[in-house]
Amino acid sequence: MRCRLTLSFGLADEKPRRPRNHGLRAGTSIPSKEQTTVKVTALHALSLAGLLAAATAGAPAGAQQVNVYNWAEYTAPDTLPGFEKATGIKVNYNVFDTNDALQATLLTGRSGYDVVVPSTHYAARQREGGLFQKLDKSLIPNWQHLDPDIMALVAQADPGNEYFVPWGMGTNGLGFNVTRAQEILGKDADLGTWDMLFNPENAQKFQGCGISILDEAAQVFPAVLHYIGKDPNSSDPKDYQEAMEVLKKIRPYVRQFSSSGYIDELAVGDLCLVYGFSGDVFIARTRAEETKRDYTVDYFVPKGGAPVWFDVMAIPKGAKNVKEAHAFINYIETPEVHAAITNAVFFPNANQEARKLVDPKVADNPMIYPPPEVAKTLFVIQPQPLEIQRLQNRLWNELKTGR
Repeated sequence: MRCRLTLSFGLADEKPRRPRNHGLRAGTSIPSKEQTTVKVTALHALSLAGLLAAATAGAPAGAQQVNVYNWAEYTAPDTLPGFEKATGIKVNYNVFDTNDALQATLLTGRSGYDVVVPSTHYAARQREGGLFQKLDKSLIPNWQHLDPDIMALVAQADPGNEYFVPWGMGTNGLGFNVTRAQEILGKDADLGTWDMLFNPENAQKFQGCGISILDEAAQVFPAVLHYIGKDPNSSDPKDYQEAMEVLKKIRPYVRQFSSSGYIDELAVGDLCLVYGFSGDVFIARTRAEETKRDYTVDYFVPKGGAPVWFDVMAIPKGAKNVKEAHAFINYIETPEVHAAITNAVFFPNANQEARKLVDPKVADNPMIYPPPEVAKTLFVIQPQPLEIQRLQNRLWNELKTGR
């Protein structure tokens, strides 16, 4: 069903059911995408545990450590060093760029990770499949800061809020090199509509300067279904076939499918239209401004509605450093820490006290914290039955390979 939300990304008048590269972090520095990018697929997910074991083998006997697997571009510069300094616990930090990559790793049954950060539309099924262990809330005193309205939304994927703690949330929408887009379409063009991407006449005009779409079926199909007037969380296979026809018509004009690489490419002018995560587009905008580019990058929540999502921290079943995992989760929910993360990556958080510390330039941006009139049009991406997940993935592979 459609979800109706009100600001601040957390107050719901109708409770619904219910976003990046892999690299190894050494020491206390956060790895750059260029230094650490390794695509994670089901074929080599088994090797991740080995890589992680190699990274941790040199730790002194008895030394405290925590192994974290998170989305790329999702921390502030001082998040991990600050945790290590505050707790004395070493962080081994790897990153991924799709929920599918994380799921492939979890399904090996021996991922080696103590904290992972799935999106709720995947996490719900993973919880049902026994991939996570319950949290010990006595070890997370900062739980008191979590917004009860947001936790009510997360409870649709985690009844009783026993397994998940929100890391971040955001929307999926359109990112533009606005200067280039206006050169193509005219200064009066309305960039805040799905027609910019899903209407092939418009998509063709952007072909020369580059279109990028998130590389995850579960993030794309709901937006297309909504665009054609269907339930964005439909479980009717016929609806997905209709959505596929829309995607096939714009496929010739799409340069790439990427869930993180588009950030730098949009920032340096190699792309001019992306379907991406809200915070990622704002990172691209900031990088373009910092390097004094002669164009403007901006993000739009398309009129009429767009997906909203939640990423959550969870502890995998079989994690070896459970106490340290709880310490990491608790540290992230320190108001000053989570506010710094939001200020750095432009994704809102569920921490009520942290929200008070967010930079007004971020907190007052309606594309980051949508006002009520926008928020009420957003819809939560819900967990899908296994047969629909398989259909989505089959159609997605056909789209990407051009079959």
